[in-house]
Amino acid sequence: MSDRPVRVLVADDQAAVRDGLVTILEHEPDVEVVGSAADGATAVALARRLSPAVVLMDLRMPGVDGIAATRALTALDPPPAVLVLTTYADDASVVGALKAGAAGYLTKSAGRAQIVSALTATADGHRTFAPEIASVMVRGLTHRTALERIAAAHALTVQETRVLELLGERRTNRAIAEALYVSVATVKTHVNNLFGKLRVGNRAEAAALVERVRDQGL
Repeated sequence: MSDRPVRVLVADDQAAVRDGLVTILEHEPDVEVVGSAADGATAVALARRLSPAVVLMDLRMPGVDGIAATRALTALDPPPAVLVLTTYADDASVVGALKAGAAGYLTKSAGRAQIVSALTATADGHRTFAPEIASVMVRGLTHRTALERIAAAHALTVQETRVLELLGERRTNRAIAEALYVSVATVKTHVNNLFGKLRVGNRAEAAALVERVRDQGL
């Protein structure tokens, strides 16, 4: 670890949680809090200006959520590392955050020492994950392998594969469009192409195909 404190930006939409984290971290000699944000858009804007080493990121925030913000942060030059700190440990949250580029994932059950240790480890290029999300990560890897098998078998494009993944999460066309930064019309085109290539009649059948391939290892 560097002799200098880790520059940290805190992003959480709940003022009490955000202020509490800032207060805790400000008393840690290995951490320097350079700013705080109540939503993802503000976090990205502050990161551009303040160049933190690590962004401590909540996931469920209004407007630009933590996953979209993580994706934007990891595209910066140079990018800060993103350490997720959230209440949620469900499959969609964990896999979504990791795919967006998060370097680590903690739940809010973590104590002060664990958070500080994770921040310094993340700043040093290490990946830190809460023990309770290990099984979620394994399921996410299995799900990804199933998608890759389906894509190869049916000649899906990269974008079609991503749309299929989001269909499996039961997302609407509008939600898929927002996640992929494309129009709803473009999503509809991809969905129709998927139905034809996979020979399914609706979204539920497409999602069921992914689950069947995942569970049976076909």
